[in-house]
Amino acid sequence: MTQDDAPPPLAETATATAASSQDDVTLSVDETGFEFYNDLCLGLFFLVLAIVSARRMSWSRKQGGAETTVVTAFYSLILMTSALRAVWFLIPSEAFTPSYTPKAVMAFQDPTWVGSFLSETLLSAGSLCLFSIFILILVYWADILKKYFYPGARRSRPMATFLWLVFCLVLVLVLNAVFFLMQFYSSEGMLLVNALLLATVSIVCVCEITIFSHRFRTVLKTLGAINQVSTESQVKRIVWITVTGNLFFFTRAFLETVFCGLLILYWHRTGTVAHIFSHKFWDTYIVLKHWSEICILVLMLYILQSRFTANNSAAATAGGTVASGTDRTAAVQKGYDQVGDASETTPLVPAVNV
Repeated sequence: MTQDDAPPPLAETATATAASSQDDVTLSVDETGFEFYNDLCLGLFFLVLAIVSARRMSWSRKQGGAETTVVTAFYSLILMTSALRAVWFLIPSEAFTPSYTPKAVMAFQDPTWVGSFLSETLLSAGSLCLFSIFILILVYWADILKKYFYPGARRSRPMATFLWLVFCLVLVLVLNAVFFLMQFYSSEGMLLVNALLLATVSIVCVCEITIFSHRFRTVLKTLGAINQVSTESQVKRIVWITVTGNLFFFTRAFLETVFCGLLILYWHRTGTVAHIFSHKFWDTYIVLKHWSEICILVLMLYILQSRFTANNSAAATAGGTVASGTDRTAAVQKGYDQVGDASETTPLVPAVNV
């Protein structure tokens, strides 16, 4: 054995092994303490929301009435959103990728591409379910308003319209995944497409909620004057949904727009977005994005529950007064039937039920 072929000294070998082990540890322990506890809290909150929505959905399916199908759809969307988010947060980040912050990987070229693809797919599916809740609300709002503002116009089925809109969004997400798998762009491209889609949908939702809310308040005041009943509680509920919904979507639109702008800027300058995905930047994005989702889902569950409580109380009161046989109550009840058709109301569309 020559001197060149001699094995390296034991000390050098140990040093190299220790350095390699330290690099592996650094790579696998990329998640900070704050990120760990924040993800744990978010995951547990979403898990609780999933359990609550599942119980509510099971309960609503046992109830009769025309609202049951729509209520079940709302609860199922909340359940899917919460479950997907809980899975994404409760699974350790290193199970997907060795880095907590996103890294640019190409499909079939990097060992971590599968984890990155699954992580982004889970995140996109959760966002789709969340936005579908508000798309369903807006579809029903548009259908009911069309009845009052354009009485003779032909009205499509709201659920069919909703399914078509969701199908279009799913198609964009599927094409995004296919383009990634075909190596048209890296995981950075998937992030950019998803951010652009969410920013666009958020801006549309802000505009539609504002327009529909104004029209609903006009309808409520007119119907209240005709029927000589108070619509103050319905107006307050509409305003509450409008303010909180617009606040959520404005925040989301701002976040995604800034995110898109930075992605495009750094991508244009350096060819990669790795420079902007610092822990501080990513933590801020995650906190604002997902805690706002928790707040809006809690609000949706509250509105659904309060709506059912109000309906049950109103039904009990109406039943008692009709049984007494007073003419005035019968007249008011008749006015109720003329104003709102139960088949066209939903728990998150209280305006026509006056």
